[in-house]
Formats: sequence, structure tokens, C-alpha cells
Amino acid sequence: MSLGKPRNHGCRISDDWTFKGMRTLIIENELLRVTVLVDRGSDIVEFRYKPLDLDFLYFAPNGVRNPARETPSTYTDSPYLDYFSGGWNEILPSGGPAVMYKGASLGQHAEISLLPWDYAILSDTPERVAVKLWVRPIRTPFFIEKTLVMETGQPVLKISECVTNEAGEPMHFMWGQHIAFGRPFLEEGAVIDFPAGRFLTHSEIPNFGPRRFQPGSESNWPMVPANQGGLADASQIPSFGELQAQEMSYLTDLHAGWYAITNRVRRVGFGIAFDPNVFRYVWYWQQMGNVAKGFPWWGRTHTAALEPWTSYPTNGLEEAIANGTAMQLDPGESISTSLVAVAYTGLERVKAVKSDGQVV
Repeated sequence: MSLGKPRNHGCRISDDWTFKGMRTLIIENELLRVTVLVDRGSDIVEFRYKPLDLDFLYFAPNGVRNPARETPSTYTDSPYLDYFSGGWNEILPSGGPAVMYKGASLGQHAEISLLPWDYAILSDTPERVAVKLWVRPIRTPFFIEKTLVMETGQPVLKISECVTNEAGEPMHFMWGQHIAFGRPFLEEGAVIDFPAGRFLTHSEIPNFGPRRFQPGSESNWPMVPANQGGLADASQIPSFGELQAQEMSYLTDLHAGWYAITNRVRRVGFGIAFDPNVFRYVWYWQQMGNVAKGFPWWGRTHTAALEPWTSYPTNGLEEAIANGTAMQLDPGESISTSLVAVAYTGLERVKAVKSDGQVV
């Protein structure tokens, strides 16, 4: 329940909403509105810059579905794709297809992204609003909590998070921020600014083509071996209809923890800063135009995702353990981190996104 008096100015937070039967938080100030589906993974399904009425995030053609009342018509051990509606999803403890870990069957991008979370509003004033959310997965003994903060006059969302192992044994995990961007933000294309060192392209993926970059290649960011020969600039996101291709790659050897994605025609962009000691990789996923046929995309998806992750590749927890990128917590141990996401205008390129949300 909101703590402050009802108002229509400054910072505001409201939990008086439901969307398709799911508890929903709306957090906003003069410049930014963020919508959070509490009952579905604490997904951020709207990150809207108000002066331009522009939502940066991808919104899937199927819209938002409620897992509690729209059950799959056929049994699946990986329901994530049945309910994927775009936006910003929190993923833990496995990224990628279904795997088995210590006797627990974990589906695609299991397991917190479809669960209802609990929450408590901590602050509700015109100057600052804050809400804490938390969840315990069903099949793995983790406790995840995060706090979202917005302050007046800043198009910035501040996030602090903590993962605790409540088991009596060590536990491995992958942890990711699945942030997918879409139209109209990507209508004219965009440019990615990123302080990355290496660009690793995922090897051949069945039923995943044509690829934009050469599968299995390694290069320095941003010039990447193209699938048709020569080099391609991975920092350039094609405009809608310009290119029909898919991609799954990884940015590694991070020099700093940030990226910015800018529509240079509209001179508007989204930036994020994160701790590269926690989120050590950024997954680079694209579905450009109508090339992705069949389930779940059906030739109608134009999106690009830049996803801070602790681990890689997108083959599930078992492979991340094998390649040494999975994180591990001892019994009772916790790991904490913070992120900041910001909207900005008037720029065509970005040199840095600072931890306070300042865009250089």
C-alpha cells in the first residue's frame, strides 16, 4: 500500500493496479514511468521516457500473459517462451534451455522470471520513492531481493540487489538481466556504445538462421567477421526491414560496466551501469525483421537485447559450471550488487554511463 498522500506531481509510486489479474507497481516522476509486474517475475514491462512518450523496451505481439490463469495448452518443461512478452526480465539460477542441477529440473531461463514476488513500499514522497521486492524460487534454495529507487527530476532508475544461498550446501547459479529493446525505439536503428574487449559469437545453433555474424568467431569489439564474409560493425543495430538475420553472441573482457544504446535519428537513448565484477559478460541477442520463423517468433519479431550476465553461454547452468563462469555461494553466503538505468536525449554517441546515472 502506498505510504504517502495521493498526488499528481513529483515522484509517485502506486500499487493500486492489476494488469490481467497480476499485481502491478507503477513508479514514476516528471520524466520517467516504470511499470513492474509483481506477480510475474517482477518484470519491468515499461521503461517510458515521458517527454517523448517513448518506451525503449520490446513489446511482443502476443502481449502480456498471466501464468496463473493462461496455462500452456500442451505440457512443457520450459514455459518461459510461452509467456515471454519482452521487457526486462530477471533470470536466475540458469540461463538457456532446460537442464538438470542436483536433481532439480530447471526449464528455459529458470526459475524466478515467472513467479510472483512479495514487495513493500519503503519510501513515498515527492522527492523520492522506493520499493523492495523479494522471492524464493520453488526448486532451488535461493533468496533474491531487490530495491528500486526513483528520485525527482532524474530519468533514472536505481536498483540494488542481493542473492543469498539458504541451502546447507554450496550452490551454483547464473544470474542475468534480460533487457530487450524494440520498436518504435529501434525503428530507425541504433548504435551501441560499449567498453568491451572481446566479442564471441555463439557456435552453430539448430534452426537459428541466417546468422548476422560468423558462428564460433572471436574478435575485438566492434568489428566482427560477417557470416557472408568480410567484417560487420556489431555496434550498429539495423533499422526495421534493413536486415533479415538473427544473432547470439557475447561481450567479454569488460573494461568497465556500462553500455548505451542510442537512436541517432531521434537523438534519444537508454544507458545502464553495472558492476563488471558481478555481471562479467553481456549477452548480445538479436531477432531482426521477419527471419525467425516458427515457434516462438512466427516471423514477426524485431528486437535487440543487451543482457548483463554473471556467466555464459546460453546453454544452461551445466555448461557454465563446466567452463568456470557459473557463480557459487557457500551455505548462508550472499552476493550484493547495484545497477542504474537511465534515459537520455540530445546525444548521438556516449563515452560512459556513470554509477549515479550520469551519461557522458
